[in-house]
Amino acid sequence: MKLYIISSGKYGSRIVNSLAEMGLASSMVGLEELPEDLPEFIDDFETYLPKNIPQADLILAVGLFGDINMVVPLIAHKSGAKSVIIPIHDPTQVPPGLQREIEESAPDVKIVFPKPFCTLEPVGDQFIDEFAQKFGKPEMEIEADGLIKKIKVTRTAPCGSTHYIAENIEGIPVEEAELEAGNKLHNYPCNASMTTDPVVGDTILHLAGYQTKEAVKRALGFAMRSAVVDHETCEASQCQHECIKHCPQVQIGLDTVTLNENEQAVINPASCGCCEICIKECPYGSIEMEERKFPLE
Repeated sequence: MKLYIISSGKYGSRIVNSLAEMGLASSMVGLEELPEDLPEFIDDFETYLPKNIPQADLILAVGLFGDINMVVPLIAHKSGAKSVIIPIHDPTQVPPGLQREIEESAPDVKIVFPKPFCTLEPVGDQFIDEFAQKFGKPEMEIEADGLIKKIKVTRTAPCGSTHYIAENIEGIPVEEAELEAGNKLHNYPCNASMTTDPVVGDTILHLAGYQTKEAVKRALGFAMRSAVVDHETCEASQCQHECIKHCPQVQIGLDTVTLNENEQAVINPASCGCCEICIKECPYGSIEMEERKFPLE
């Protein structure tokens, strides 16, 4: 795979360096650094086109804010790439309207906007999926006998946090691993924003933490904490499924809250971030946070 990267700012540099250190350096056919102090609104995007654009299979644009992202489809066209990843780490980076403009400007190119980068999973595109086999939504295998004995990272967050977390939760009790994984992410210098995203209703840094904890929960086969719906009091037909509408995980495309045969909400403990937003939004008080072992299917 030929990977061409357009980068800007500290976030861009972190991702580029991390990917190179984790084995992608040989796949990088080019790297273009764009300045951070570009105008918010740009009329002529071609002014910012790199002079020499190599042939590429996948374009990765990291750390670009605002209109300059419109240069990415132009670069894809000139490189021959039909696959593009534009990860979002800040709510102001690529708003929904700009995402639509980018997609409409390149209808023959598959473009994804993972929010954050560590939510990326295969999407049915050859080169995005090849990248997502190793980088994106964290996955791991855990050996344990009451304590975490050994962890193998099978897919890492592109920033490298998954390996750091894996190294730092070995030796702790399995019941504490889920919580401790989230704590260790906050110890890692993650560059995701702590500003609440108006589309999601939560911070992008919190979303990154939810993906990390889900990886640990799935590897262990159980969760220790989750929001739970009381179906005796749930009046789903009357509330317009507020829990689904406000769940941050649902807003980024996950099936954290689904409906049963009675159209009542069911919360998946594996991907529940325990943000408690659904508890606050439920008009009937039918959702509570429970701490116990939830076996995962």
